[in-house]
Amino acid sequence: MEHIIRPVRADDWEKSKELRLVALSDPVAPIAFLDTYEKASAQPDSYWQERARASSEACSVITFVAEAPDGMWDGTLTVLVELPDAEGETVFGGAPSVPQTHIVGVFVRPEARGKGLIQALFEAAVAWSWRLSDPGVERIRLFVHEDNGRALSVYRNAGFVPSGLTVAMPDDPQAKEYELELVRPAG
Repeated sequence: MEHIIRPVRADDWEKSKELRLVALSDPVAPIAFLDTYEKASAQPDSYWQERARASSEACSVITFVAEAPDGMWDGTLTVLVELPDAEGETVFGGAPSVPQTHIVGVFVRPEARGKGLIQALFEAAVAWSWRLSDPGVERIRLFVHEDNGRALSVYRNAGFVPSGLTVAMPDDPQAKEYELELVRPAG
């Protein structure tokens, strides 16, 4: 099965909503997402339409999907641009010291796992991040819960390494999230 990896378009909001709700039903959702199925499913259509529209503009956020030949979405991830001079705070704390992107919302349907989709999604996210010239992104980061060994293995296989930063989970200060990073190659 050959998937196409592509950015979400504004008119994709219904598929975006459907896949997000599937992701939030996954057994590891409580440690993998800062959202719940109950909260997300209660959002009005306008919420999902705005998410898809914002991603389609690819200015400060972009979502990539793995689309099967039959149109089914089997995987997704989102990339956020984080700038040192940005107003407010980024996910998990203060403003970064360098221009960076932040990968969030990584999910592949269980029946589509092991087929290279996650690697293809990461390749798209990394390529998009390094192509940003204004700002010139210096690193890509993501966070993984200490108990999410499946995700940690995937991220390490994609080339991410621990940065040394550990943060407490917003809803459980006893639980830890590890920051992993991929630094722009020199040259």
